[in-house]
Amino acid sequence: MDRFKEMQVFVRIAERRSFTLASEDLFIPRATVTNLIKRLEIRLGVTLLKRTTRQVNLTHDGEIYYHRCVKLLAELEEVEHSFSNASPKGILRVNLQGTLAKHFVMPALNEFLEQYPDITIHIAEDDRLIDLVKEGVDCVLRAGNLQDSSLIAKRLALMPQVTVASPRYIQEYGKPKVLDDLSQHWTVGYSLDVLSKPATLDFMVGEKQQSIELPTLATVAGAELYTSAALTGLGLIQVPKYRIANELKKGELIEVLNEYQPPSMPVSVLYPQNRHLPSRTRVFIDWLTEQFA
Repeated sequence: MDRFKEMQVFVRIAERRSFTLASEDLFIPRATVTNLIKRLEIRLGVTLLKRTTRQVNLTHDGEIYYHRCVKLLAELEEVEHSFSNASPKGILRVNLQGTLAKHFVMPALNEFLEQYPDITIHIAEDDRLIDLVKEGVDCVLRAGNLQDSSLIAKRLALMPQVTVASPRYIQEYGKPKVLDDLSQHWTVGYSLDVLSKPATLDFMVGEKQQSIELPTLATVAGAELYTSAALTGLGLIQVPKYRIANELKKGELIEVLNEYQPPSMPVSVLYPQNRHLPSRTRVFIDWLTEQFA
């Protein structure tokens, strides 16, 4: 096994903090990975990794070697790509917000795979903002305002939102006509944290955004649950209009406060900064940009 492969395996172990996960990612037997790192450390004359029963951490020498390996691997891939017309290849690991994936990614994914037949894609579904490097993910697709400065975010779209409630809820609490009416209403809380945050509804009043805190009967941690809670009459919600188009058409949800539209929801693809972006990830991000255009 050449030194290029050694560096690839070492970098994957360092990022995943696990020999087992690295071997699964690279489709290399666990024993081969272990023996390879042993030979690498003997050849370099240093200990690169500290092994415990729970995880693997880099030593000081391992940190230095890791950063140099990442840079060298990036340069090597860039050189090989620039001198060949080869199609991007390898395993692409992405994590997608569920409703975005359902409406905008999965229906057209076949076209992407036909265009890049040497890419094998692994897709996971989540709403939370994950640790991309630790979990071995190349990029994530998320909706909403994102605050994590450790990632590069490329905005793909702005989704128009609406404020809605079920007929059952409106029958019980009335239909709000102006923002002052909300003092007599409930909302459905949405939080991905263990500790729930105050629930607010946001509205554009002229050019300014106004946030109104409302009491909640229930707090959920998922986009589908959020809509389901509204359908059962647990409160007002604000969602991108595309997500509930069928429910609006059937009358299962009713738009309220039409004169006070919520701010549009951004959709972004995120990937690690200070890292070379593999060509397979780059073409997927470009393809996502086209899908949301």
